[in-house]
Amino acid sequence: MDEALRCAQRALDAGEVPVGAVVVCAARIVGRGWNRNISEHDPTAHAEIIALREAGRNVGNHRLVDCDLFVTIEPCSMCAGAVVHARIRRLVYGADDPKAGAVRSLLQVVNHPRLNHQMVIRSGVLAARCAEIVQEFFRQRR
Repeated sequence: MDEALRCAQRALDAGEVPVGAVVVCAARIVGRGWNRNISEHDPTAHAEIIALREAGRNVGNHRLVDCDLFVTIEPCSMCAGAVVHARIRRLVYGADDPKAGAVRSLLQVVNHPRLNHQMVIRSGVLAARCAEIVQEFFRQRR
């Protein structure tokens, strides 16, 4: 999660909403991402999507069945859907997102009983640090 927080800091430094993500396979990082949707003019350039894309290239497969995703904030519905399609083994995230979270806060896309993939979920990892960087970003913008 520390590396995901470093990625979130990169987003913050670029003026993006500070969310960071890393994909880990066999105890090594195979994908990193941070929000770039503003700078890249791309609504899909969320941290999780970028990390999943890089991991897929590095692993050589669109299925990341032996991989874990660490993300600073609970994924939105788009990212949660991508995590399911990638067949991530385990999702670990920091802070809940009551406005857009699609793991448990607003929607329950991940591990929805009608979907064909289930994964281990762990939330609250370094939650205070993960929430603080986002809250500070929005405080400064107001």
